[in-house]
Amino acid sequence: MALRRCWRFSGLVPRLLWHGTVQSVASFPVGRGSVSSVGRKTTELLLCSRFTSATPSNIVTYKQLRQLLTAQNAVVIDVREPWELRDFGSIPGTVNVPLAQVNTALQLSPAEFKEKYGGEMPERTDTVVFTCLAGIRSKNALIAAVSLGYTDVQDYSGGWKDWEKNEKEM
Repeated sequence: MALRRCWRFSGLVPRLLWHGTVQSVASFPVGRGSVSSVGRKTTELLLCSRFTSATPSNIVTYKQLRQLLTAQNAVVIDVREPWELRDFGSIPGTVNVPLAQVNTALQLSPAEFKEKYGGEMPERTDTVVFTCLAGIRSKNALIAAVSLGYTDVQDYSGGWKDWEKNEKEM
């Protein structure tokens, strides 16, 4: 029986590591105990983003993002590489922080962040929206921000592709 539980868990871990979603934020039931850390909200974000088709409340639509940018009520971080912004374009008003640097960037002082990335560093309570090309990397950035204590993080899952499509329709 214990071997069967261990076998199921050993199959789960490699899949999660392959998809890059395990950071110290998940809670997985294992027998009578569990492996857990940061908290329920983070776990729900992780589980909702990977294992269900439900639309969590942290997803931002094109219209909502446009309103946030116009009102300057959020810090919008584009997690694509700089060459992607040059080749494809970028959403006006975003700060470019490549995904590989998000964890480190969100731990800098506000002055260091502004100097390195050219935008205001979000406070842990500010609304932060992550975007990328098509919504995959932004989800991972959202998980990293939650693990660092950011409480109002959102994902523009349509990314640059959705933004460009909607802008052409206007």
